[in-house]
Amino acid sequence: QVQLVESGGGSVQAGGSLRLSCAASRVTYRIRCMAWFRQAPGKEREGVASIDSYNTRYADSVKGRFTISQENPKNTLYLQMNSLKPEDSATYYCAADWRVCQGEISGDNWYHTWGQGTQVTVSS
Repeated sequence: QVQLVESGGGSVQAGGSLRLSCAASRVTYRIRCMAWFRQAPGKEREGVASIDSYNTRYADSVKGRFTISQENPKNTLYLQMNSLKPEDSATYYCAADWRVCQGEISGDNWYHTWGQGTQVTVSS
């Protein structure tokens, strides 16, 4: 019954920055892999970035602009988003699992625990 709660979403103009946070509570397993996904209206949920103790992984569309990090003792995940573009607009979800991350960002069926999402809107 691990709970993940995202925060930090909002509305910004293109070129701006946001920092998303995901805090885990009621943790009943050791979290190793955490990830950010996003979903825009009418589109499938896509992996943005993932992180474990060994590696970070990013979607090509966000490389060089987004940075994922984690605070393991408190099971907190962050996503620093810079140089935001309108196409980054989506609901952003965090996910967690007790397994280490796979070589690439895993599909959305792989993760055990999901948050409810936070909205990011980037205007032109």
